[in-house]
Amino acid sequence: MQSRNSRLNSSALRGAVDLAAVKAAGEAAQKAEQTRAERARQAAAGEVPASADHPLVLDVTEETFEAEVVQRSAEVPVVVDFWAEWCGPCKQLSPVLERLAEEYAGRIVLAKIDVDSNQLIAQQFGIQGIPAVMAVVAGQLVPLFQGAESEANVRKILDQLIAVAEQRFGIVGGPAGGGEGAEAEPRVPADPALEAAHDALDRGDLAGAVRAYQNVLSDRPGHVEAKLGLAQAQLLQRVEQLDPQQVRADAAADPKDVPAQLRAADLDLVGGHVEDAFGRLVDTVARTFGDDRDAARLRLLELFEVIGPEDPRTVAARQALARVLF
Repeated sequence: MQSRNSRLNSSALRGAVDLAAVKAAGEAAQKAEQTRAERARQAAAGEVPASADHPLVLDVTEETFEAEVVQRSAEVPVVVDFWAEWCGPCKQLSPVLERLAEEYAGRIVLAKIDVDSNQLIAQQFGIQGIPAVMAVVAGQLVPLFQGAESEANVRKILDQLIAVAEQRFGIVGGPAGGGEGAEAEPRVPADPALEAAHDALDRGDLAGAVRAYQNVLSDRPGHVEAKLGLAQAQLLQRVEQLDPQQVRADAAADPKDVPAQLRAADLDLVGGHVEDAFGRLVDTVARTFGDDRDAARLRLLELFEVIGPEDPRTVAARQALARVLF
């Protein structure tokens, strides 16, 4: 058996893949369920205002962010709109978001954050340009898009967000105006096949997790959570027996050694160095041809699945990949 210092293990890796970790999603979902239960108890006892008292569109500051965004995200996806008064595209996008928040009638909540007045929040979210739109679901960040989008595209993105919130976190929001007497939104039932895959991943049975996620996808090819889980399980399989020091030495010694660059990129990603992993593979694609180029390109596409297609880092890397390919 290898020592802890020379080998990586799957439990450590699961915690290193930020925002996309299936285990983190499960823990967040459990906290969300606990919060919903406590809110329901308080509402029944008359200790908190009914949900009808919560607006669907609200201005959020650094002082109210925890309560209005993080805590609310345990009950409903909170879409966060970063804007400023001087931003022309923001003035086009914000009314669209506000109108859709009202139309979706409680399935999302829109939190508007003025970046000039709330610079600390903008820095914590890594906002580099506005308009920028993200979401918080069960305390987990879900990047959505940056820049102006058409209403049709925004509607598609929000539909995907709602689906992810239901599938990954069991959060379904609810109709606006639902007070103590309102009928509760039905919960999405547990998926035994998906739960078996998650359990295998948590046990460190990576081969079993891969098979279980593939079984889910054979019936439902577009299942978001299963695609995410499969990509992560396959990544963990590839790095489980690697010696990190040797891998990095090999990659540094020969930038043209494609297998060495693939292994190093995998280690970069599980260590949380997402931009480094993507940049390494884009550079490898740029300097190679034929089968070597295809291998680097395909590995990059696999890592995109781990982080998620809407993540700004994935979007930027896709653009960089397109530039070196075409």
